[in-house]
Amino acid sequence: MLRRLRGRFGVSARRVAVRTHLPWHLRLLSIAVLTGVSLAIAGWIYDAGRQFAGFDQSASERDLTVLRERVAKLQTELESVRKVANSSESRLHIESTTQERLAAQLKLLEEENTHLKADLAMFENLAGGQAGEESLTISQLQVSPAGSAGTYRYRFLLIQAKDKAQQEFRGELQLIATVQRGSEAVIMPLRIVDGSSDGLYKVNFRYFRRFEGTFNVAAGMQIQRVEARLMQGGVIKASQSVVL
Repeated sequence: MLRRLRGRFGVSARRVAVRTHLPWHLRLLSIAVLTGVSLAIAGWIYDAGRQFAGFDQSASERDLTVLRERVAKLQTELESVRKVANSSESRLHIESTTQERLAAQLKLLEEENTHLKADLAMFENLAGGQAGEESLTISQLQVSPAGSAGTYRYRFLLIQAKDKAQQEFRGELQLIATVQRGSEAVIMPLRIVDGSSDGLYKVNFRYFRRFEGTFNVAAGMQIQRVEARLMQGGVIKASQSVVL
């Protein structure tokens, strides 16, 4: 017993620590406060690190908004420029088409003027009694391509001398073409508007008469020469030819 008492209260007794006792709800409160402070410090450190590294969310959103506004403005400007370009292209196309049409009309007018001058000269000759010794004449025979392949336009004038003009001429008209077909030359009558199968066309006039129109040849044929014949009773009264 004495030994036990000495071991508990003597020099060799065990050391003890005296601590203040805290209630459990105070301990939980202190842990919660400490956790909140730690989270706040961690969030501040995280935001500071993002700002330092250039990953600030608010700044990125501002930059994104500015870029979106810039893109929208550029798209508006682009649409405006496209409209102006389309309008200019349309005007240029219209002007080009108008110029081409005017050039074509001018060419036709020039050709018509040339024909009228030639007709005027011929009529002046007729009025002055200079039609020539022959009473019937074929004048101004012209043959030219009409645009599409195999189509040709012809034009000529039939004239009867003044001293014979009291009687109306009645006869036949025929167009003869010399065409190159392969390696051989072929002479063939041409079919024109309202013509018969043999290429003879009934014609009657007193002073003069103009003929013009188109005719077609088969593909692969190349016209070398065209001759206009004015016939009466199977006899050729007048003729004129042109080489193409």
